[in-house]
Amino acid sequence: MILYPAIDLKDGNCVRLYKGEMDQATVFNDNPAAQAKAFQDAGCEWLHLVDLNGAFAGEPVNAAAVEAILKTVSVPAQLGGGIRDMATIEMWLSKGLTRVILGTVAVENPDLVRQACRTFPGHVAVGIDARNGMVATKGWAEATNVTATDLAKSFEDAGVSAIIYTDINRDGAMQGPNVAETAALAHAVSIPVIASGGVSSLDDLRALKACGAPLDGAISGRALYDGAIDLAEALAILKG
Repeated sequence: MILYPAIDLKDGNCVRLYKGEMDQATVFNDNPAAQAKAFQDAGCEWLHLVDLNGAFAGEPVNAAAVEAILKTVSVPAQLGGGIRDMATIEMWLSKGLTRVILGTVAVENPDLVRQACRTFPGHVAVGIDARNGMVATKGWAEATNVTATDLAKSFEDAGVSAIIYTDINRDGAMQGPNVAETAALAHAVSIPVIASGGVSSLDDLRALKACGAPLDGAISGRALYDGAIDLAEALAILKG
């Protein structure tokens, strides 16, 4: 399993939200590129980037910060937030991003996801953010009547490289991930699933690794910044 340290960008800073609420943001670093370099130097093999402002605006907002990160590190990075058309997908991949994460558009325009997968095979992931099992869009601000499993299954034949599954109620709350729902989703589809939301201890990582589902990896943010998770130990657990 891969550990994906999260760099969530709001107003150019590296922040973490509490349960997805934009007005409950804690700034952890005002230099996202330096934070990215620190994660790389500590042995992380991937980075998970989120343009929080972009998720609400529907277009890239923290592009300068993302570009600074891509110029500073050599490890692959994936980015979600405000990526809702082919031009933006092409722009980010041309700047050195390894994988784009399509969230809102996966619900509102699934054909775009399929087109992107055909045009950029291996470089497109789907972000499924769920509250009580139901998908939420537009920076988690809008609820839908689509279940996370149904949305994931609809892309089984599209060539999606990964699904990032976030339980919104757990995100940033340091309450542990929703292991059962994450494992159920991973068992339901053949697409690799990355767990996100609430990963706050080494035991959480052990639970995900031992859940019996073929998870690709886990995303953690606040716990790494707070020191609740020792990065070296986390990497050792997931690789072990």
